[in-house]
Amino acid sequence: MELNYTYWKDDGWFVGHLDDYPDYTTQGKTLEEFEDMLRSIYQDIQTFDFSFVQHHGKLKIA
Repeated sequence: MELNYTYWKDDGWFVGHLDDYPDYTTQGKTLEEFEDMLRSIYQDIQTFDFSFVQHHGKLKIA
């Protein structure tokens, strides 16, 4: 499985988020550390450890 993410450098840190969850920003001193933090966030989201996770759905209108 692969997830897309967006990142930028800010004062020497890699900062960004998973594209499917842009409200949950994280950072790391190295790109590897940043990716580890993204994995952690994804695991928390999947186990509902974040009570405030926003989920997306589609509503069909007849």
